[in-house]
Amino acid sequence: MTQIELVIDAKATLGEGPSWDHEKQVLYWVDILEKQIFIYDPESKYNRTIQLDHMPGAVVPREGGGLVAALDNGFHFIDLDTEKNHLIHDPEEQIPTNRFNDGKCDPAGRFWAGTIDESRDKNAALYCLDTDLSVNEKIDDVTNSNGLIWSFDHDYFYYIDTPTQKVVRYDYEMKTGAIKNPMDIIVVPDEQGKPDGMTIDADGMLWIAHWGGSKVSRWNPSTGDQIREIAVPALNITSCAFGGKDLNDLYITTARKGMNEEQLSDFPMAGGLFKVTMEDVKGIPSSSYRG
Repeated sequence: MTQIELVIDAKATLGEGPSWDHEKQVLYWVDILEKQIFIYDPESKYNRTIQLDHMPGAVVPREGGGLVAALDNGFHFIDLDTEKNHLIHDPEEQIPTNRFNDGKCDPAGRFWAGTIDESRDKNAALYCLDTDLSVNEKIDDVTNSNGLIWSFDHDYFYYIDTPTQKVVRYDYEMKTGAIKNPMDIIVVPDEQGKPDGMTIDADGMLWIAHWGGSKVSRWNPSTGDQIREIAVPALNITSCAFGGKDLNDLYITTARKGMNEEQLSDFPMAGGLFKVTMEDVKGIPSSSYRG
């Protein structure tokens, strides 16, 4: 039986966006609503907190030092020494009700991040911060931009707009960052919760976090079949990422947002950062931003 460990009893309001820095051997993650970025060092067990003035949806390491973050007011560089942030560009300055949500770097070092429309209209989008600091819209008519990941061979891009309950596969061109030919490949049943964050393992299988579903699940993108699931002692599972020296630790973020008193009593560890050490599955190194 797979053992799940509560790494940090953070009681995060909206824990999200785990991103493993393979070079520094630390995990970046965020509490969106509390406007915090965390840097967790498994060796020392220290979880550094960076307090911001804006909500971070996603954060990734930048080659040469520092971080790049997608905040509720656009893409920013963050200096880890001063903890100050510097605005790069806000592609949705004209839509103050939107904020950035999940994001990752592609194999070429571009930072992709999408927005969420809190009014639940299709007024959000997925954007790409290129290495020349230009920002391009990749997908429009989005409601809640969430899980995103690239195949190990760099041929495909996988994407979740949460309310659709689907994973969509795009043909991906690494040289230009172009995506085309969207195809629905996975449908998550409503009774399993809503598909949220996503990652991929070295076998090319997708791992999906289930908001309201108390689990993460493993899927075959070639067949659309679910092949494994791991129960998590929290209701709202937001995302997952492989980390550790051997990339066989699956870190899982969770949230307390939207839970009533009974649910909080049933799931006292909600909002925690969890870890599952795998014996038979490993992840692949994630990319840093190269701009």
